Amino acid sequence: MTLHLFKRVTVAMGLCLLASASALAFRDLTDEMGRHVSVPDNPKRIICLAPSLAETVYALGLEAALVGITDYTDYPPEARKKPSVGGLPDPSMEKIVALHPDLVLAIRDLNRLETVEELEHLRIPIFMLDPQGLRGVLESTRHIADSAGRSSSAESLVNRLEQQRAGVAARVMGLPRPKVLVLIWYDPVLTSGGKSFITDMISAAGGQSVTADVPQAWPQISIEEVLRRSPDFLLLVRGAHGGITTQELKAHAGWDRLKAVRENRVIYMDDRFFHPSPVAFDALEQLAKALHPEAFRPRREHLWK
Repeated sequence: MTLHLFKRVTVAMGLCLLASASALAFRDLTDEMGRHVSVPDNPKRIICLAPSLAETVYALGLEAALVGITDYTDYPPEARKKPSVGGLPDPSMEKIVALHPDLVLAIRDLNRLETVEELEHLRIPIFMLDPQGLRGVLESTRHIADSAGRSSSAESLVNRLEQQRAGVAARVMGLPRPKVLVLIWYDPVLTSGGKSFITDMISAAGGQSVTADVPQAWPQISIEEVLRRSPDFLLLVRGAHGGITTQELKAHAGWDRLKAVRENRVIYMDDRFFHPSPVAFDALEQLAKALHPEAFRPRREHLWK
């Protein structure tokens, strides 16, 4: 199919979608980018343009309405059975239109503006999320439920997640806070900064990110800067799509000078830890146990005779 013909087909299909949706009742919402979006009262066909969004839809119990996902959506396992519309930065507009969505969910930091504009041109409602910190993840969960017309679905989930966070906070309160460097990649060094929800995750687990003062969400820094900041632990991802090993790090100049590498002070986290969705809260206790194992040992009861 030529590009010209593809555009004609997608526009025609988009207009058909608009015509078929005209009988539905719509609500005007404001998304997390401040955009005004008109969405159906009760969307029946939702596409999620990021794995974390699909995870949230499942956590809310709305999976029956989920008709499309992106590549690398692995959790929960049954989500893999849903049709993929392609990668995060470059989903196929043709596949999106063919699934006849009445709502598309996207994330500011992961999805391109061009994708948003194309969907707007086709009159397909697209609701943007921009979770900042753990509180932002909870707010995005509420907004996703609201955009799907299921606000009540969010409250019990959000309450459970807040209780998880409070339980971890109670255990690590008053303990020393080890310095942590999140290592997404080592050459160039890609890490999480102050605007990343992961920085908030580390703090909630009783640690402190050595790059919390860097304003970007995903900054690049030099190996010299890593050495200067001297983290007590490295936090590495280990998941279905690869990861970094300490053997790799030791083979690259500079990393063998870092005490955390020499002493193998490394914490491996599942790649879901890096998704701004409810599953991140499930990883909180895992991280807190790695940083403060003493806080999670069973307490012995003293028996007095």
